[in-house]
Formats: sequence, structure tokens, C-alpha cells
Amino acid sequence: MFTEQDLQQIAEHGLTPEQVELQLENFRRGFPPLNVVRAASPGDGVLPVDGAAADAAVKRYEETVGRLRVVKFVPASGAATRMFKELFAFVNEGRRGPGIDILLEHLPEFAFWPELLRVLPDGADDRTTVDAIVNHGLGYGHKPKGLVTFHAYPEGARKAVEEHLVEGATYAAAGGVARIHFTVSPEHMEAFRSLLAKKVPYYEARFGIRYEITFSVQKPSTDTIAVNPDNTPFRQDDGRLLFRPAGHGALIENLNEIDADVIFIKNIDNVTTDAHRGDTIRYKKVLAGVLLDLQEQAFAHLRALDNATADLASVAAFVERKLCVKLPASYDAALLRAVLDRPIRVCGMVRNEGEPGGGPFWVANPDGTESLQIAESSQIAEEDLPLMKSATHFNPVDLVCGVRTSQGGKFDLRRYTDPSTGFISSKSSGGRELRAQELPGLWNGAMAHWNTVFVDVPITTFSPVKVVLDLLRPQHR
Repeated sequence: MFTEQDLQQIAEHGLTPEQVELQLENFRRGFPPLNVVRAASPGDGVLPVDGAAADAAVKRYEETVGRLRVVKFVPASGAATRMFKELFAFVNEGRRGPGIDILLEHLPEFAFWPELLRVLPDGADDRTTVDAIVNHGLGYGHKPKGLVTFHAYPEGARKAVEEHLVEGATYAAAGGVARIHFTVSPEHMEAFRSLLAKKVPYYEARFGIRYEITFSVQKPSTDTIAVNPDNTPFRQDDGRLLFRPAGHGALIENLNEIDADVIFIKNIDNVTTDAHRGDTIRYKKVLAGVLLDLQEQAFAHLRALDNATADLASVAAFVERKLCVKLPASYDAALLRAVLDRPIRVCGMVRNEGEPGGGPFWVANPDGTESLQIAESSQIAEEDLPLMKSATHFNPVDLVCGVRTSQGGKFDLRRYTDPSTGFISSKSSGGRELRAQELPGLWNGAMAHWNTVFVDVPITTFSPVKVVLDLLRPQHR
């Protein structure tokens, strides 16, 4: 089926023909839906942590963080194309949606306004002005969100990536060092490096810390082959196969290379201003404190199991009540050990107020257990979609991860993914239709077999910028 040129191209991606054949089989067969049982809710999979409990969790983290290696992991490779979709429609096709009028009326209120003024031609009409934002001028429509100016301050505006420097200093600095890792696209790597080289000294002086900034790119070996509508390999005009990035789920490879005791994960566009950051800082520490407590107890139970001194009923109670894993009626020490000996993630969940995004669910597993997972609508069978509508919470991508084993080593995170999870989408290339295969987000199928605990966090910790007009919301002013 594959030509010599195909085999060479496959090898260049770090893939094998067998892996590509498996991808093709996924197209033909499709991905099975998750076996969801019910939506998690407060008291049933979503843990309320406030008042004294929140204070205790914060204290636990603050007293421990100095002895930990902490990394803030920020997926930042996504382009801002969708953020400016309505602007492109106006510039390229003359379609003037209602958002364009709002944008132009409020332009001086955007933090990037001074930058825009410097590149805007004299007497620019509306279309030229919008074009200067997305194309010639600021070029924001062709940059990643991290390099878009989000917020204005008296001392100067900040781009999204800078707000993560500030966050890193406020809750992820350990021993005077804030370690932040950004995943970026290769074509934007130099722009990120250049900006941060200029900005890091300022924030180091402001917060009295040192930054260790690292970068990685999504590995070509995680790309997936594209196919025609009939599921045969899609070939470009030159006859070569077309491979596409497989989505956020592929970043498990990047996360797996991070050496840390605690890893915070948050999207590049979910940032707010200094004036609104209080809850974000507090609840990041809450999540980390909850994680450290769970990890300590899990390790103690593992040691007891290894020493044959464990009371199985006590271990089972911890697994069910604290780790949120429902055990089958019949279990043994081996199953308890298998459940305990996994990476742990504590995920903030916010009340559902109509924002898009996946949600927290109980899922039935082949080993007879039920556990918590973050599920997107694309992963849920049509007959189970009413469960999604009943969800009280949704996923803002607010995770704190423990990836150390009880022996102090590092889990191989690739062993805890669900390879049968994914979805097929319709795309195009060169005006021709194609089907693409993507993995669900890093926090979906790529973490399917982690121990997962959901914590109720305030909506004030969630300030995403999905479209440019979101920058006019109060949390970005």
C-alpha cells in the first residue's frame, strides 16, 4: 500500500508503517464512545473545598513548596486564528458581523490600541483598520495567542505569555525559582524567546525570583495521517502523504519529559489582570494542597500493601472516598495496588454558566471500577448526551499533577493513556475535503488512567479569551 517515498516520509515523522496502519484502521472503524455512567456533581465526584478546608490546603502547599520542584506547564502552540475569525470574515469577504461594530466602537479600550496606532495608515477606513489588526500591521491573526497583547497597566501592556510569568511568580515559585514550560510551534519559537528575553529580567526584579523558562514543540511522531472521505490516504499535489498534528492529546509526550514533583497545567489564554488574580492564586494553592495530601496518603497505603501490613478495608475506603474510584463488590490487594500506583491529578471545576468545554463524568472501566474523567461531547454517544446537559460543572483546564511514584521516580505517563480514545473531524487542504484524526485534549484521553479528583473552584478563576471581544470583559480590564 505504501510506496518507498511513503515509507521514507513515515520514517521522517518518527512513525512506523504499523502505527500508520493503526491510524487508518481508526478512520475505518471510528472511536468507541466513553462508557459514561453519570455526570459528577457536588458530593458525588466534585469536592467542595472552601473556608477552613481551603485554608488548610493552602497552608499545606505553602509549607511544602520550598522542598518541591514545581513546574508550570502551558500549552501555547495554538494559533489565534479562531480568536479573530469574525475579523478575517470582514477583511477577506466583506461580511460585517455585529462583532465588528463593537470592536471598532471600543478600539481605544483594547490593550493593543497604542500598538495599533503606530502601524495604522492615516485616514484608514474600517476594513483597513481591521486588516491592520489581523494581517498587515500587528499580524495577530497569524500569531499564537501567547504573543497577543491582552491587558493594559500603567507601567505598560502585557501579552498573554507575560501574565503566565506573573502567575508563575505568585504560586509556582519554589526555592526562589519559577519554572515555566511552554509548548510552542516551531515557527513561533524565536518570537517567544525574543519577547521573554526582554521581559524576564523585569519580572525577576519585580518579584525577587529567578525564572527557568523552557520550551518544547509537539513531536512529529505524534502526527496522524489524513485521509480522503473514502478513508484512503490523502495525497498532496506532489503525491506525498499529508500528516497533521494530533491535537492537545499529543502533548502527553512533552509533559512526560518534565521533571517535577508538582506540575500546574493551564491554557495560554486563561489569564486575568493583577486586580482580579486573587482567587486564581488562592485556588491554585488549594488544588496543590489537596494533591499533596492525597499523594502522601496514597504512598502510605502503597507501602503498607508492599509490606503486607495493610488493612484492605481501610485502603478501599481511601480509594473510594478520597481518590474517587468506585471498586467492584469483589476486590483484592492487587487491584487496590494497581489503582493506587498511578499519577494523580487534581482538577478545578467551575459551575456551568453556559461556557463551552468538557465536563466531569463518572466512567465505567474494564476492570470493574468506576472513575472520574473529563469528557468532551465528541467522546459521548448520542444517547448519553442528555447526561452532558445535566452536568453542573465544566472543565476550565485547571490542573495540578503529581507524577512521582511512591519510590520517588517518575511515572511513564504514556502508559496511562487510552489509545482507543479520539475523534474524527472534517477538514480541507488545497480546496479538497479530507478527514483528520485527533486525540482529545491532554486532560481527556491522554490522562484517562490517572487518578482524578475534581474540586469545585470559583468562576472567577476562569477568564478565557476565545474571541477578541472577550478582552472587553471585566476580568480583562
